[in-house]
Formats: sequence, C-alpha cells, structure tokens
Amino acid sequence: MSDAIEIEVGLAVADIPADIWDSCACPETRDGGTAIDPFVTHAFLCALEHSGSVGAGTGWEPRPIIARQNAEVIAVAPLYIKGHSQGEYVFDHGWADAFERAGGQYYPKLQCAVPFTPCSGRRLLCAPGHEAAGRHALLAGMAQITQDAGLSSAHMTFCMPDEAKLAESQGYLHRLGQQFHFHNPGYHSFEDFLAELSSRKRKALRKERARAQDFGGEIRALRGDDILPEHWDAFWQFYQDTGARKWGTPYLTRAFFDALHDMREHVLLIMAFRDGRPIAGALNIIGRDCLYGRYWGCIEDHPFLHFELCYHQAVDFAIAAGLGRVEAGAQGEHKLARGYLPHVTHSAHWIAHPGLRQAVADYLEAERNAVGTDVEVLTQMGPFRSTS
Repeated sequence: MSDAIEIEVGLAVADIPADIWDSCACPETRDGGTAIDPFVTHAFLCALEHSGSVGAGTGWEPRPIIARQNAEVIAVAPLYIKGHSQGEYVFDHGWADAFERAGGQYYPKLQCAVPFTPCSGRRLLCAPGHEAAGRHALLAGMAQITQDAGLSSAHMTFCMPDEAKLAESQGYLHRLGQQFHFHNPGYHSFEDFLAELSSRKRKALRKERARAQDFGGEIRALRGDDILPEHWDAFWQFYQDTGARKWGTPYLTRAFFDALHDMREHVLLIMAFRDGRPIAGALNIIGRDCLYGRYWGCIEDHPFLHFELCYHQAVDFAIAAGLGRVEAGAQGEHKLARGYLPHVTHSAHWIAHPGLRQAVADYLEAERNAVGTDVEVLTQMGPFRSTS
C-alpha cells in the first residue's frame, strides 16, 4: 500500500463530515472538552457558510483543502479564493496595488484563514500522529494550487509561530504583526491585577471603571442558556452600527448570529441595559485557555462603556474562569493602558511572481525589524510596575 499523500480541494467545509473535520481541527473535544481553537471547528466555519457570510458574492469562496493518506483524512485547512483583501486584518493592499500598477493581476488569491477573525490559532489542522506529514502536504498543496491555477499568491494568516517557520522552510515569506493581549498569570481577582500596576495607572483604571458603570443601568455577562434570541436581535443592531462605521458594510449576516446561538455554550455576551433595554454589547468566544473578544456595538454613547464591556469585563471573566489570556482583536494601542500588552502575530505568504516576491521579501524584512522595536518600546510603556 502506498504512503503517498493526495491533496483534494473541496467546495465547502459543510461537505466534509463534522467528525472527520474535527478529528483534525479539534481532537481535544472528543471527550467533551472545549476546543483550543474554536474558530476552526466544523460548527463555526459552517456557520459562516450556511449564513451566507462567506460564499458567492462575498469575495470569500470556500475551498477547504484535504490531505489523504491511504484513503484516510490526515489533515485539513480552511482555504478560500479571495477576490479582494477585506476582512483579513493582515494588510496586503499595497502589494496588490503595486503589482497591478506593474501590469500584474493580484486577485484572485488563496487565503488560508478564518474569515473576519484576527485571532491566532492553528491553520494546518492535522489528525494526531500525522502532524509532520500533514502540515508539509498542506503547505505544498497550497503552493501547487496557486501555481497551477495561475494565481498570484497564497496567504496563511494568524497562524502559529511553528507553522510560519515551517512554511518559511518551504518557500513562504514570514510576516510579523502585532496585537494586544491580556495575560493572566493566576490572578484571583481584578484587584490582584490592579495591584501589579503603577499607582497612577491603578487609580486611573479604578476611576474609569467607576465612571463607566455609572451610566444609569446595569451590566450583565450572559453565557449559554442565559443568552436569548432577543439578545441577538439587540446585538445585531449594535453590530450593524459598528460595521457600517468601520467597513461600510457589515461582513456577517443576521443569520450568522442565529447560527451562533446554537453554539451559545461557547459564547460570552456582555450587555449593558438601561431602563430594561439593551444599549450596548460585546461578543466574546470562549476557548480552552483564552477568551476571544470579537465584536462590540452600541446604540447609546456613554463615557468609557466601550472599555468596560470589551476589556475590563473580559478580564473579570478570564480571571474567574481561570483562562490564561484575553485576545481583544486587532490593533488598538488604547488597550495598553488597560493591561493588554503587545504580542507578536505570524503569517506566511507564497508569492508566485519572482519580482513581486522579492519586493515583498524586502518589505517584510524591514517590517519585522519595526515590529520587534515596537513591541519592546510598547511593553516598556505598559501600566505595570517596574521591577528593575
């Protein structure tokens, strides 16, 4: 029997049986545990597909890649044909503009990612025991598909550091980025966290929380069956307002939030109510050791309420639940003062055209140096007491 690995490209994650996909994406859930990477589970990716958030007309055409050995699925990856660079949070618009000004065609391209989700996690999803062969095959397969189809590039974004390094050894370009994460070394309360801050920063955060909570209503942290359909109706209003201001058109459909209701045991919805009516909310996804802040919105503006719902309440929950960190999404140096320190993110890029590849390689070398400097400087600017 041959040990050769065959690569197949599908048309939807939904076409792949859930048990087969999840045996690669989240084998740790077999015994009822929480997924390490909730966004690559069959349920989450299918929620995007079934809701129409990805698919025809969205610029995100699902093309999941599957690696088989002796007819057994040993690895899978969420892969998409992209007709634009929206919803990725690892920005390559400048690469596209330069290549097209030079007469090239940058789109379509391949994107190995979770759509609209700037959260680091595994992208090369392998069944236990098949990690080495499976990851190599998926990377080689994406590069080969790019070349055979005459596409400009393949991009694996918000991947794990070891995945990026492996990709680099196979001809991909390694890119660094930066986010702000809260790390929980084992605090027992928010006061434990505050005790680690400088006196000035500690007083500022206490004052900020008091001001935020004095908006004339109450804040509720909703999880599981505490989340009702009417809460999603309210959150859809919040999301539309934020999406319209940030992107022009919200990425997710209303149906996605209905699908998310079926996954509500993995959802933390923090909502502010005034006179019995929801006026603001923050949506989080709960992983095995991380709380992932995803979306925020409001229909009333109140001082510091955004910081309270998105950052402070998330820290409260993570500490109480014993989670190791909070990832609060892309960008935002305002998170630094609230205890979220800079963290390096990784991506890998396979560029077909030699000239574009060299130009991107030169750019990424300079960018990596800048990211390293920024992380060092920003960490020193953080709110924590100096130990020197």
